[in-house]
Amino acid sequence: MKPNMLQEIDQCIFIIREKAIMIDRDIAHLFGIPTKRINEMLKRNVNRFPDYYFFRLTDIEKSELVANCDRFRKLKHSTHPPIAFTEYGVSMLATLARSEIAAQISINIIDAFIRMKHAENHGKVLSMEIHQLVQKTNKHAKDIEWLMQQFEQPNNKTQGIFFNNQIFDAYAFTSDLIKRAKKSIVLLDNYVDETTLVQLSKRNARVSCTVYTEKNTEQLRLDLEKHNGQYPPVEIRVLKNLHDRFLIIDNKELYHLGASLKDLGKRWFAFSRMDGFLDEVRARLD
Repeated sequence: MKPNMLQEIDQCIFIIREKAIMIDRDIAHLFGIPTKRINEMLKRNVNRFPDYYFFRLTDIEKSELVANCDRFRKLKHSTHPPIAFTEYGVSMLATLARSEIAAQISINIIDAFIRMKHAENHGKVLSMEIHQLVQKTNKHAKDIEWLMQQFEQPNNKTQGIFFNNQIFDAYAFTSDLIKRAKKSIVLLDNYVDETTLVQLSKRNARVSCTVYTEKNTEQLRLDLEKHNGQYPPVEIRVLKNLHDRFLIIDNKELYHLGASLKDLGKRWFAFSRMDGFLDEVRARLD
């Protein structure tokens, strides 16, 4: 068997209905017989072909097959649905064909099915389903990219605890939240200093930032002046009766922080995402 023939056989196997199959036209081509001969063998020996040996493609499956494989273009206007055969069906067809060519080809076809099973177990199978997935991925590339970024983010957790001395981990956690913002950041924190401003300077360009705190001290005003002279400005607003710390990202995500940004990781603190209270919090800030 020539290597190019083995490659041709591999390219004739598809995954449809979660089964590895070959189309009647491809089998006929490999056996060197007309497609109608395949259909005749099936009709004359129905009792030898149980349901798991073959099935007829639906109109949708046929359309997908034509869309993914140029060699099936002629099927587009055909009124006869193609027949898909599993490895058992191919083996039975080879037995009924009664030719040395069919027998030899069938052996290589069975080997190809086996190779596909091994490849599928390792996630390497090239099939119609993969072609469809690629098409969908191309259509929604931006959505897929966004989803992948979310999976890569350690901040997908809705709640957790940082223990004492996890200073860097806690710092990285809030820094990632700040970097995630696309439009705006709102921080509610009574204990703001230059350390807080350093973290807020990590935000993306054109992301506005507003900090609510109980006192706008002279030292804070000095720190803020130095910060705003180098980085996109942070606005300070005074808010009385504030106790806990909150961080709002893009007016969509509300995080409750058990510690101020400047003290993260020095002692135990918990965080939790509380988007359900976002509207109420925003209403009280406006």
